Amino acid sequence: MARDAGRFALPPFLLASNILIWISAVIVMGIVSYFISLNDRYVSSHLIYEEVISVLTVAFFLISFILGTYPGYILLFNIIFSYLWLVSVVFTAADWSSEYAGALSHTVEAFSFIAFFFLLFNVLYDWHLGFRGHSRTTSAV
Repeated sequence: MARDAGRFALPPFLLASNILIWISAVIVMGIVSYFISLNDRYVSSHLIYEEVISVLTVAFFLISFILGTYPGYILLFNIIFSYLWLVSVVFTAADWSSEYAGALSHTVEAFSFIAFFFLLFNVLYDWHLGFRGHSRTTSAV
């Protein structure tokens, strides 16, 4: 069963979750930008990937606050960005999990995981909200 067409805003859980994702992406974007500015000669491809994903998340999740009124679009954003942030979490864990990495590196790792975690719950919540776990009993035509 599909969602109600009369809904005009994001449910409170999705709104709070999207705000946390956006804040986490802003924090990751700021710290990774600082890391990139420290090194003029060589910048790791993992850093570039994390920067691009955080910038895209900041931009697209501002749009998702508006698109939340249209069923299905926010689910597509959440699925795409959850996979992108999963790769970012893997990169940060591989690069900065040692005890010799600084506090800022661990902060990027933590906020990358927070963004991925809430994106994953957004996917599950929006999937359940859209389909409510029911199978279709009538024809779609």
